[in-house]
Amino acid sequence: MFEDLLREWDGEEAVVRFDRPSGAWMFVCIHSTVRGPAGGGTRMRVYGEPSDGLADAMRLSAAMTRKMAVADVPRGGGKAVLAVPELPEGDARRRLLLRYGELVESLCGTYETAGDMNISPADLDVVAERCSRVFGTTGRGGNSGRGTARGVFHGIRASVEHVFGSPDLGGRTVLVQGVGAVGADLAGWLAEDGARVLVTDVDAELAGRVAGKVGAAVVAADAALTTECDVYAPCAVGGTLNAESIPGLRCRIAAGSANNQLATPEDGDRLHDAGILYAPDYAINAGGVLQLLGMESLGWDDEELERRYAGIGDTLRMLYREADEAGITPAEAAERLAARRLSRAT
Repeated sequence: MFEDLLREWDGEEAVVRFDRPSGAWMFVCIHSTVRGPAGGGTRMRVYGEPSDGLADAMRLSAAMTRKMAVADVPRGGGKAVLAVPELPEGDARRRLLLRYGELVESLCGTYETAGDMNISPADLDVVAERCSRVFGTTGRGGNSGRGTARGVFHGIRASVEHVFGSPDLGGRTVLVQGVGAVGADLAGWLAEDGARVLVTDVDAELAGRVAGKVGAAVVAADAALTTECDVYAPCAVGGTLNAESIPGLRCRIAAGSANNQLATPEDGDRLHDAGILYAPDYAINAGGVLQLLGMESLGWDDEELERRYAGIGDTLRMLYREADEAGITPAEAAERLAARRLSRAT
């Protein structure tokens, strides 16, 4: 199965290692180094099959290439997945992360990592004991979720402006699906800006806590996709926008932080045909990349960071304008922008 995936992939390099002590598979996928070292987070997750973890890393690394290009930062795209039989804790987790750090260090700078699903800044501290190419540790850039949320906030305002004529969120209903590190901060900023916020999460207790903190209403997880709102903001796992779910959506805009929100490229056309404006995920969720690179590598201060977060909204405005003028979807406009910047770098 690995062979089939590798033959079909358009990336530069995939490193596959079986970690016998833990039973985990380590996958590091370097999709492109055309614009600089491949950057992307590390995801730890239980998969049905190891090949599912490799496929996930491949998809995510390609999205990182596009994200870096659209954000116009000097990095390529990569992603790492630790496909574990169960989420490890204590000493077993530490030992796995140390061995993973050794693997990344052995790549001699072609891949730079940060956090993703189930990988915290404290985990990255452990990785950094053996690896010099780590962003987002506790002592430096910190958790990139806050930067991601800030960029999505600006992206939602730009999307609302395109559909309704004004970026004002007063009276607009935004449903935040997934209220973890990104979704909780996003819900707070939306509420502060006057939006009527709905929150949902598979962890109902977490959803209730966030709702109480920001003054939101809770929607049951199984009703989220069919709840009426102006903006549906997916901030958890990808693939929620698909052939089955899109006909039931009752929103005008889909704009959130999740990676790989479209189950297939054709789902961008389905959203367009349904009259739903889609904010390409790798364009709107680049705030975490800006936070870590800006703070740890590019020397940006808080004022410059906020300007860059707001620039995500400006990028979306440009993509929406180009899509309208060319008669294409925003997803296709984003692909064209990434391709232009990659071509110039080549």
